[in-house]
Amino acid sequence: MSVIDTLASAFGDAQQALYEAAVQPLMFAAGLGNLLEDGYRATGWLLVGLAQIAIMLTLFRALERWRPAEAVTDRAAVRVDIVYTLIHRLGLFRVLMFFSLDPLWSDFAGELRMLGWPALAIDSWWPGVSDLAIVSFLLYLLLFDLVDYGLHWAQHRFGWWWQLHALHHSQRQMTMWSDNRNHLLDDLLRDSAFVLVALAVGVPPGQFIAVVACTQLLESLSHANVRLTFGPLLRRVFVDPQYHRLHHAVGTGHESAGPGSLGGCNFAVLFPVWDMIFGSARFNQRYEPTGIRDQLQGRDYGSGFWAQQWLGLRRLMGQR
Repeated sequence: MSVIDTLASAFGDAQQALYEAAVQPLMFAAGLGNLLEDGYRATGWLLVGLAQIAIMLTLFRALERWRPAEAVTDRAAVRVDIVYTLIHRLGLFRVLMFFSLDPLWSDFAGELRMLGWPALAIDSWWPGVSDLAIVSFLLYLLLFDLVDYGLHWAQHRFGWWWQLHALHHSQRQMTMWSDNRNHLLDDLLRDSAFVLVALAVGVPPGQFIAVVACTQLLESLSHANVRLTFGPLLRRVFVDPQYHRLHHAVGTGHESAGPGSLGGCNFAVLFPVWDMIFGSARFNQRYEPTGIRDQLQGRDYGSGFWAQQWLGLRRLMGQR
């Protein structure tokens, strides 16, 4: 049995144990016995989130204490980011998707299959690849990272989308908790795109969870408040905290040609190769202050969760 198979088996056992011990009884008590299959799937996301948070609180927090990129002076802002992280990593956002958009996209995919539109199944393009779990996983990871690059670029290029995504960049005390600091509507758009791609290529559910979990964990590291680079060679293979911090730098990472001009650099989420191919890579050896230029001119992006969500909608409607 390969390492991947061993890990998958251990995860399945833990998911089953958590489901039977806690989730299933709670669902029966709440009268949700007709949704047990979905509850089992949600247990997988919950388990992944708990594992991610455990790694963040141990390894990533140790890195932040070891060599912080800056002193944390606004701990209230960091606490709000923790709320965002818990909403996303413990499955609350997945529940929102389940009751809103997931059924719509699943029905849409079903209609396409009925019309003879096949799933692409990219891991079957080369003989034997689908039998090698690690190779199949890496193929899907590359595919979804390319999709993520395109979505991230669009968030910075289209003014209406930037009005939502600006919330993510408004954090001036960036830490390992900052990755999920997003407007919920922005997340709905991005996650819908991911679900559609997953349905189009026919990625197995287990592989999809693994890809999302790996991406989320490495994104938490890239946002961490740590002076860390992977070195001149490896940092061109994987996004490191220094590389991504430049993307968040005031007036640099997302305003390429002066105040109010959208653009920027270092859009890659996991692999800088996409920035290198499309000419948006910057490997400056600096740790710049983070935030948005108009914050320095007094623009308010909100200090609490609900204020940030409301102001994002107002910006989208052009009211401020």
